Amino acid sequence: MEPIVVAAAFAAGLLFNRFGYPPLLGYLLAGFCANALGVGSSEALAPLADAGILLLLFTIGLKLNPRDLKPRYVWGSAILHMVIAIPLTTAVIYIVGMMYEPLSFEHAAAPWTLAFALSFSSTVLAVKLFEERGETTSFYASIAIGILVVQDVFAVIYLVVTADYLPTPWALLLLGLPLCIPLIRKLLPIIGHGELLLLSGIVFAFGAGELFEFVDLKAGLGALIMGMLLERADKARAKEIYDRLSGLKNLLLIGFFLQIGYYGIPSLELLYVAIVLGALIVLRPIIYFGLLTAFGLRARTGWLSGLSLFSYSEFGLIVTVIAQEAGILGDQWLTTVALAMAISYVLATPINRRAHELYIKCSDRLRVHERDTRLPEEVIGSLGDASIAIMGMGRVGRGAYDELRDAGHNRIVGIEEKYKVALERTENGWQCIHGDASDRDFWDHTNLVNCELIMVCLSNHSENMHVARLARELNFKNTLAVSARFPDEAAELEAMGCIAFYLYRDVGRDFATHTLNEITTTLNK
Repeated sequence: MEPIVVAAAFAAGLLFNRFGYPPLLGYLLAGFCANALGVGSSEALAPLADAGILLLLFTIGLKLNPRDLKPRYVWGSAILHMVIAIPLTTAVIYIVGMMYEPLSFEHAAAPWTLAFALSFSSTVLAVKLFEERGETTSFYASIAIGILVVQDVFAVIYLVVTADYLPTPWALLLLGLPLCIPLIRKLLPIIGHGELLLLSGIVFAFGAGELFEFVDLKAGLGALIMGMLLERADKARAKEIYDRLSGLKNLLLIGFFLQIGYYGIPSLELLYVAIVLGALIVLRPIIYFGLLTAFGLRARTGWLSGLSLFSYSEFGLIVTVIAQEAGILGDQWLTTVALAMAISYVLATPINRRAHELYIKCSDRLRVHERDTRLPEEVIGSLGDASIAIMGMGRVGRGAYDELRDAGHNRIVGIEEKYKVALERTENGWQCIHGDASDRDFWDHTNLVNCELIMVCLSNHSENMHVARLARELNFKNTLAVSARFPDEAAELEAMGCIAFYLYRDVGRDFATHTLNEITTTLNK
């Protein structure tokens, strides 16, 4: 890559990030500018782009657990959305092709392929929004991620089906790959947690890709399946590999987004078409909201899930590239889809940042669409006579619950956002109800503001801060204690009038106290 192209990508990405938009919009812009200036080439970026796509598929496999797709509201909403959106988008694309000659179609499957590519939602934007709001583990986020995974599965199927050659008979031997799971399970602990783990991820991904190409199958399919095998062998280690590879994957994908710009400078007509397709995206959250509430989910869940699936996907660009290479679509359509995706990001980002605020304003009208009967995981429980609520029943939450109970406090309830975990905690002796601490409806329904003490020990600082702000907005005036991992986080919480529990310092004290108690117990024996 030319250094000036890298510098342009950095500068443009930094500019978009500064205004709250994903840096990949800057990479697309940098690609178009580099092409216009005659700097760099698509061929030079190709190896980088291919490696980025391969790692993208591998990391999808690392997160792909068929059990997460089991709920019918996940796979049902994903499939029904495609059934509704693809014919509608195809009709619009047909009209565009008839009105503008350069975008006309020679291949009968072209409009349907393009509509299929535009049916995907952006994983990058969704995950970024969940992380910013500290809601990665929330119920609505798990639904959205499940739908995204179903879409990814359909995209991978497309990659396999569109291959212009048949696999060799040796490909049948790949059916025995699951037999390697016990070997992988033994190998991963030997690799450890250092730089070898990162290197192992690269070896697994590219090695599987080469193996599949050897038998005339898509390398991306091999990377995806290898990721699934690792997830099956050791879920915790697979997550660790995923976290380590995420930065490298995003870095390599810069080559893919830059490469789009070398397919041609968009004309004014292409911009008009992209605007039409971009405007069509506003129907997506409406469709998802209707589908999810029809499956028995609450209006809030349907609203937040639908908005997080607002924008077109970078995976759709990959499908478009493959269709273009196969001769199904012309080069101009790739540029048009890239522009449509950029427009959808511009529309989706500010709306998603106000998602909770907009729900509060529209909640009465949205709740009208809820079904009378709800799924068990959407039923808001009762606090009973509890005067102390502990939000987040992980290790810290359970430890706090035990300490309070040992001190003679009996009116305690735990609040856990994962439905199955809440049931398990209750079965194991911690009185726990299912609920989202950041859900205003949950606060209103349970009268949390009447508790004497609320302890917040959720997974990250952003989520803890969001809950603390919500408590103050709802006029909670009693004691609010919140855990923090770093001194600056503790200071931020104390500025809001919270009791901040600095985990690393105070856990050290607890460690010493526990050790001294054990020594005393041993001596007394």
